[in-house]
Amino acid sequence: MADVCTQGLDTGFVGLGYAKVAFLGVVQGITELLPISSTAHMRIVPAVLGWQDPGSAFSAAMQLAALAAVVSYFWSDVRDVTVGSLSALSRRDFGDRYFRLAMSIVLATIPIIIAGLALSGVLNACNSPLRSLAVIGWACIVMAILLALAEMYAKHRLTLNQASILDALLVGIAQVGALIPGVSRSGSTLTAALGLGFTRPEAARFSFLLGLPAIALAGLKELWELHKVHLDAHGWSVLAVGLVVASISAFFAIWGLMRVLERFSAWPFVIYRGVLGVVLLLGLALGWLS
Repeated sequence: MADVCTQGLDTGFVGLGYAKVAFLGVVQGITELLPISSTAHMRIVPAVLGWQDPGSAFSAAMQLAALAAVVSYFWSDVRDVTVGSLSALSRRDFGDRYFRLAMSIVLATIPIIIAGLALSGVLNACNSPLRSLAVIGWACIVMAILLALAEMYAKHRLTLNQASILDALLVGIAQVGALIPGVSRSGSTLTAALGLGFTRPEAARFSFLLGLPAIALAGLKELWELHKVHLDAHGWSVLAVGLVVASISAFFAIWGLMRVLERFSAWPFVIYRGVLGVVLLLGLALGWLS
């Protein structure tokens, strides 16, 4: 089915209707916060089912569902950082650990803001070459290799309280990779945090907290873009269904990820990503996918 464009913005999700968008909301919510790339699954699942591509606007707006899930799950951390940093600022205690963490989060967000603005014309364009299955397949394989290397050589000894400004900046730079479909924001930041020596649960916690501003900005920016192209009431209601369903599934995805990292390792995600990438590239080479 042909892509749907509204003044150059990819809005294919509108034509899918409530039931299909709700189903994709479950997929989006689960894959958004697992290190397996939600954008990849938003291209693959509709393609396999013969549905229209929901478009990059849908994937970006769904960031708000991830935001709700992360804030809910890590509420105590979010509250402590917010209240603690404001209190430290009022006391001019710039060495306070909450103030330093808040500044680290701000610093880590700068690289993806710059890159996102520079690439915005390509990322959300209709028929964007970055959303091709070949790009997604290769991205899955490359990230599987990098995550495997992080698992094999990581020290797994640091906690969030030991995170430095440099650690935050490096994880923030890694987050830029999430702009490429198939890389995964959580995958790139988790890989970087593991590579820096954080324990698996703390690496995930670091990844989610550092990603909050980027997730919020991406989602709100997309809502503004949809507003500017005058998305109609039906389109907004379809998007709302996806957001509600995705936020619920994303919360349980975080819970599952933390359990896996606490009890096992990131190897299940390495294997999944590697197999997914190989299947995609084979499918394209053999003509199963187009």
